[in-house]
Amino acid sequence: MSFRTSPKLSASLDQGGPPSSIDYVENVSPGSGALPPRAWYAPSEAKSLSLNGSWRFRLSMTADAEDDSFAEQGYDAGDWAEVSVPGHWVLQGHGAPIYTNHLYPFPVDPPRVPTENPTGDHLRVFDLPSDWPSDGGAVLRFDGVESCARVWLNGTDIGEFKGSRLPHEFAVGHLLKPSGNVLAVRVHQWSAGSYLEDQDQWWLPGIFRDVTLLHRPAGGVLDFFVHASYDHLTGEGALRVDSDVDGRVTVPALDIDLATGESVTVAVRPWTAEDPHLYDGVLATEGERVPLRIGFRTVELADGLIKVNGKAVLFKGVNRHEWHPETGRALDLETMREDVLLMKRHNINAVRTSHYPPHPAFLDLCDEYGLWVMDECDLETHGFTEQAWRDNPVDDERWTPALLDRAARMVERDKNHPSVVVWSLGNEAGTGRGLTAMAEWIRGRDGSRLIHYEGDIDCRDTDVYARMYASHAEVERIARGLDGGTLKRRQLPFILCEYGHAMGNGPGGIADYQRLFESYDRIQGGFIWEWIDHGIKDERYGFAYGGDFGEELHDGNFVCDGLVFPDRTPSPGLAEYKKVIEPVRILGEGADGTVRVTNAYDFADLSALAFEWSYLVDGETVETGALTVPALGPGESAEVKLPTPPADARGAETQWTVRAVLAAGTSWAPRGHEVAWAQLPVAERAVPRVAQSDGPVLGGRQITLGPAAFDTRTGALRTIGGVDVTGLRLDVWRAPTDNDNGAHWQPDERYGLLWRKLGLHRMRHRLDAVELGDDALTVRTRVAPAAWEVGLCTVYRWTSDGTRLRLTVSVAPEGDWTLPLPRLGIRLGLSGSADRVKWFGGGPGEGYPDTKSASRVARWEATVDELQTPYVRPQENGARADVRWAEIGGLRVEGDPSFWFTARRWTTEQLDAAEHLTDLAPGDTVWVNLDHGQQGIGSQSCGPGALPQYQLRATPAEFSFVFSEIHG
Repeated sequence: MSFRTSPKLSASLDQGGPPSSIDYVENVSPGSGALPPRAWYAPSEAKSLSLNGSWRFRLSMTADAEDDSFAEQGYDAGDWAEVSVPGHWVLQGHGAPIYTNHLYPFPVDPPRVPTENPTGDHLRVFDLPSDWPSDGGAVLRFDGVESCARVWLNGTDIGEFKGSRLPHEFAVGHLLKPSGNVLAVRVHQWSAGSYLEDQDQWWLPGIFRDVTLLHRPAGGVLDFFVHASYDHLTGEGALRVDSDVDGRVTVPALDIDLATGESVTVAVRPWTAEDPHLYDGVLATEGERVPLRIGFRTVELADGLIKVNGKAVLFKGVNRHEWHPETGRALDLETMREDVLLMKRHNINAVRTSHYPPHPAFLDLCDEYGLWVMDECDLETHGFTEQAWRDNPVDDERWTPALLDRAARMVERDKNHPSVVVWSLGNEAGTGRGLTAMAEWIRGRDGSRLIHYEGDIDCRDTDVYARMYASHAEVERIARGLDGGTLKRRQLPFILCEYGHAMGNGPGGIADYQRLFESYDRIQGGFIWEWIDHGIKDERYGFAYGGDFGEELHDGNFVCDGLVFPDRTPSPGLAEYKKVIEPVRILGEGADGTVRVTNAYDFADLSALAFEWSYLVDGETVETGALTVPALGPGESAEVKLPTPPADARGAETQWTVRAVLAAGTSWAPRGHEVAWAQLPVAERAVPRVAQSDGPVLGGRQITLGPAAFDTRTGALRTIGGVDVTGLRLDVWRAPTDNDNGAHWQPDERYGLLWRKLGLHRMRHRLDAVELGDDALTVRTRVAPAAWEVGLCTVYRWTSDGTRLRLTVSVAPEGDWTLPLPRLGIRLGLSGSADRVKWFGGGPGEGYPDTKSASRVARWEATVDELQTPYVRPQENGARADVRWAEIGGLRVEGDPSFWFTARRWTTEQLDAAEHLTDLAPGDTVWVNLDHGQQGIGSQSCGPGALPQYQLRATPAEFSFVFSEIHG
């Protein structure tokens, strides 16, 4: 049996005869023996047999180390190991993973690959079910194998293929027998195809997606294409289903019953990511009935914008690699569903499938729950940048058939998904004739979607101008048409296909990007890099990253740059992104009792949301109620009056919190799920005052001042009442974040490295004077790094009213400080028994100057351990922003007016030295940082650094804290 395909593709799929020996491994062709690509669809009533499960496995270190006798019937593989399919053998105890960002982990000599080429022979013996039909044919389907496979069934060589993240099918009906079928698959880690798969990810060989045997009844469905457009002016949808086999299409809800190839126009409810309405239908041929899920929508480039159903859309997206910390790219349906639900619950509306087509079931979920999808081809040749793109396959016509094959296998498989609105030719593959051929083929096959490719800087082959990690200033220049470029490019919409690099602590500055997106029509949003940290679960490290498996070349923890941790726990970055992209804007001045609500959805009105208010006094909610907001349409706003403040809170800090929540449960979240929120201040908090009634008293080896005792010689604080305090002094160091350290290709200064070069991690504290005045104890110091003339003249002035202790710190920079400071504040140590923390300020999670949009001011409580953010590579984390007061270890600290609070069971120096979380061991002291300022985060691990307004410049500063012992 064979499947028909479009005439234009047929030539590119002429793959010649059977391979000889192992020459196929280094052949630039996509393979031989596989059927032409076709649409993927949910199981019909035709029989199928999953061949997932336990397979016999033998690993060889070279491609030709073993003969092919294992494929013969009767071969004894009893002494072989076993592996799970889907799976990667290197994650099952056979060899080791390799992580590189863009360097090929083998010599670049296309299409040659090393003799040392790990090769896994897989063997599965299976019986057909007793009710397997005896008529018709059968197809053996592989949904994903890395990177090259050769297949035998019952001793017959049926073909070989490349294209790791793409489906391949073989006609095998004539080879099947009722029992004892022997399926043999030889998988090579390296092949010519590896040159096309240099994505930023782990190199993980194996059969990592499903293997399925499909019965193909006589007269059954082959390939089909659902064309379901929507006319926003008439409200009507047009449906036509083209099929290789004649049949009929029925859609009961629309009273449709028509022949394949015929068209019908009816009134419909359109599909959008906000309202993903699907109509159930059936394609029935003589031998098979295939279920359809039809979404009516139209994608077009109009007025220089990407429009769906006549409206411009704003992508609030993420890049998503497929990942599981134990099984790698072998994902089950529930893991995929968890990804989609997390995205929906965090206001994400779009996914770029970086950098290959995902498991097809993921696209089913995007159809069902509602996500815009940029479907990306399995193509990246990034390593050729090291030789200025010389010999790049994308510009070598010998490779063009392989490129066209990859484009066709993506488009044909995924063409019936309404969620897919953009085809992407691939990623970081330079430019060349091959990409042009791909774009031309895709347009000829499917003109209903747009085409993207970031590397096409002049937009010769694309419909969208895309960039990665452009700075805020450059994005604004592009928005205003001031960036130059070709006339065609200036007339196209702009998206950031990657921005906001979510590596470690961060990304910072995404709220500033979002303001640009919402200010200029041409800028249609972007996709955060990326969704998940690719840490591998490992008992030695917790989660392992590049280099932990002895790789010769690796890029360290650059593989851990996601909005969720490897176990899919949301990071603070995801909470920040949810807040930044929330689809309802709530603004106003709480003091005048009016709030302005704006609908920021592209299509939906606000009828699905309920609005609530709460009134807070000093961070505690004293009353709540419902707020009536009209069902505003997209882009509409309304002024809404809040009730009269319910409490007389004279002298206290008061504020409104307004929330938008789901009025009823949906498929992706329960009733009451919070979609958006805002806080509106009413009255500010009174700054704590300490009357200077007590003066310092010298007695023996200590100085007493109110409730505190100090060392006579050094003036160092020892106790506040019954609370022991150690090591209180100025602190400017933080364990550099991945974004502090930056990437070597970024133009901005990499402050993490410069801070260390300057010696801010080893500051020296010189004591200049301890002065006892009538009403204050003053300690004068100079804090400076060795080897440099710069320093910070630091004065600690202590006063007390008898029960409370006030510290005022004055800092005066000396010398030429060209760098911002990591932080500016004090650090002190408390007994390790200090476990619980209560605070009034930002929470519940961490926040920094450019990452605190999601920080909500209220009263919070947590353990010291709960304050930590478990970044896979340890780094600065856990600061709570805008803290008015905090209580820990029997001590209360109040700010003047607020401060950044951090507490951890290890020093900053220990945090800085740690490579993995398992390197951190709790000590006997809890170290507390009370910071006047923090340097912003930025996203310089691959993008721009912290914007100037978030940089902590070394300028004269004065700040105060009030300490008191907590009794009872």
